Amino acid sequence: MTRGTVYAERDGAIATVYLNRPKKRNALNLEMWKTITELIESFETDSEVKIVIFRGVDETAFAAGADIHEFKTFQNNPDAAINHNKIVLEAEKRIMTFSKPTIALIQGFCIGGGCEIACACDFRFSTETGKFAITPAKIGHIYNTTGTRNVINLIGPAKTKDLLYTGRILTAEEAFAIGLIDRIYQAEDIVDQTYQYAKDIAKNAQLSVRGAKHVIHKVLEGATEDTEELAALIYDSYCSKDFNEGVSAFIEKRKPHFTYS
Repeated sequence: MTRGTVYAERDGAIATVYLNRPKKRNALNLEMWKTITELIESFETDSEVKIVIFRGVDETAFAAGADIHEFKTFQNNPDAAINHNKIVLEAEKRIMTFSKPTIALIQGFCIGGGCEIACACDFRFSTETGKFAITPAKIGHIYNTTGTRNVINLIGPAKTKDLLYTGRILTAEEAFAIGLIDRIYQAEDIVDQTYQYAKDIAKNAQLSVRGAKHVIHKVLEGATEDTEELAALIYDSYCSKDFNEGVSAFIEKRKPHFTYS
């Protein structure tokens, strides 16, 4: 079966998005960004999907940046550049605002646009061979505001300036030390460990998981106390079937069966 440069598979509650351009180290072109947006939108309405994992199709790369050859098409062409950035930002924001948890499973190169996808996810797990960089300074453009904010939220402004000013490549150990990635696994363990983590999340009450993600995003946007909308979200959870099921299961010493209702 022929697969596209981005394709998805689902195993139970876990959907996996594969970046599939191995000869180019999964360098991202516009069609790939468009497909990412389409897939995330389809997962949003698929009640069977509870968590999404992004990964490269093999162990050589997550994504080694944008397809630089494609940049030639909008040199000195502002309209083409605007269209390109619009498509990239749409995918990035769709990942960020996706209501369900996301994990970037990183093997090998995670550069530029690859880092952009990873930083838009909730978690970043890498092998020891992971390589990370954000490289606009190497080719002469300015990194977008959304991507910059995501990096600042992870590592703070000073370290973000370091990455953007220098374009230097970080090892997995360096990326972990500054908070750019969350976990490091040996190459032979990362797939099993990542999918087990995803299964553990999928077993929990999705009302709680997605509610927590929503509240965290609101806090990152500046909320310091419950707004009317957040208060309603929190208080309504105490009237949910999942809350009743969770309490009953705890008292009855059995595993809960959550239905996200």
